[in-house]
Amino acid sequence: MTDKLNTGSHDLPVSDALAAFMETGWADTRRGDLAPLPLAAYTAKRRAALAARFPGERLVIPSGTLKVRSNDSDYRFRSHSAFTYLTGDQEPDDVLVVEPSGEARLFLRPRSPRSAPGTAGQEFYRDRRYGEFWVGRRLDLAEAEALYQVGCAPIDRLDEALGGPARVLRGVDASVDTRVAPHDGDAELEAFLSEMRLVKDEWEVAELQFSVDATVRGFEDVVRALPAALPHPRGERYLEGVFGLRARLEGNGGGYDSIVASGAHACVLHWIRNDGRLDSGDLLLLDAGVETDNLYTADITRTLPLSGRFSPVQRQVYELVYEAQNAAIATLRPGARFRDFHQAAMRVIAEGLHDWGVLKISPDEAMEPGSGLYRRYTLCSSGHMLGMDVHDCARARAEVYLDGVLEEGQVLTVEPGLYLQPDDLTLPPELRGIGVRIEDDLVVTADGARLMSAGLPRHPDEVESWMAGLAG
Repeated sequence: MTDKLNTGSHDLPVSDALAAFMETGWADTRRGDLAPLPLAAYTAKRRAALAARFPGERLVIPSGTLKVRSNDSDYRFRSHSAFTYLTGDQEPDDVLVVEPSGEARLFLRPRSPRSAPGTAGQEFYRDRRYGEFWVGRRLDLAEAEALYQVGCAPIDRLDEALGGPARVLRGVDASVDTRVAPHDGDAELEAFLSEMRLVKDEWEVAELQFSVDATVRGFEDVVRALPAALPHPRGERYLEGVFGLRARLEGNGGGYDSIVASGAHACVLHWIRNDGRLDSGDLLLLDAGVETDNLYTADITRTLPLSGRFSPVQRQVYELVYEAQNAAIATLRPGARFRDFHQAAMRVIAEGLHDWGVLKISPDEAMEPGSGLYRRYTLCSSGHMLGMDVHDCARARAEVYLDGVLEEGQVLTVEPGLYLQPDDLTLPPELRGIGVRIEDDLVVTADGARLMSAGLPRHPDEVESWMAGLAG
């Protein structure tokens, strides 16, 4: 419990009479009917696997802290993925401690009392960051235990649990970092917390499928909104808002800042300004994903003709990317190297650029590690793991991720692209300023991979028919 209230500089003073009045007349709102979270059985298994990986050691994983956006306004809180993966909890300032015995305890900020001496009894109505009047009700300890199915204790007892050496997930909560001396194994803990999420359980795959399906509906919303967005001076932003509405209605929001890139903006890999106009003669690259209430996100990209039909040169570029994606998807199976699908896509891209006369050396030469000249027109990797983070498991060691092999239950994106810059003089004028990416989400199965985002068309003919059907 905080000793100092987070009040604003212009908050009205509280008289003794008002303070005394605020301590009385409150109903008992404790809840004894809370059922465990559906994922509680899975989080228990995950905590057990973590304890088994580091037997006899104390492990400390914080949820994270509120971050100031400006002045006295915080960003909307998003808990650290590893913490929520292990607990289901998404509240700020909470800390999971796994004891050397393997027992786990969740330290959290319980509800502020309605009657207590000093500032503690005023938090609920005066504290802008934590008070229930300001940000909503918190769980008490019994409610948290029922919901998360783990032992809980108040956060002000955390120091009692941090005696002796411990591995800490650092860089998440500065107050926790300063309480525990650095450990030689902190980096190993961070890596394992990523690596244990590489293979998704059945609950996670279902959660990701929900996210993908909601994202498909968001893309449909965007296409239906094109007639209203095309004349708007900020058409990109109009469409961003349309997708954002779907994301907030069906989930926690967007899993990342949506990329809504029309025309040459599609050549900017992470275009999130989304402040441009739409031109019916251009393509629109839409890269967006709904994040579920449980923090799992989709990540899908489609490149759409704003007129509803691809021009010949737009189709030329799109079809090359489409064939590259098909080649990449065909490699996905348990035991295949993670890097195989990217190499398969890039081979198709290099061959296509050579056939166009853009790439002056042979595809074989271009694919050599000492060359890679084709990358001028495509640059980035063709996919990544997907889960609670859009670039999931990013702290995993290279030997088990980038240089590893695929396993059944892994979920990843396949997203080759061509980004033909508007000022690139190595390109014929008709190709300049065209950006195309096709991105889908797939889960590795026993004998291949399942296209989770099959609800959105990929072939250019199917894209045109789909857009026409939504317009009708």
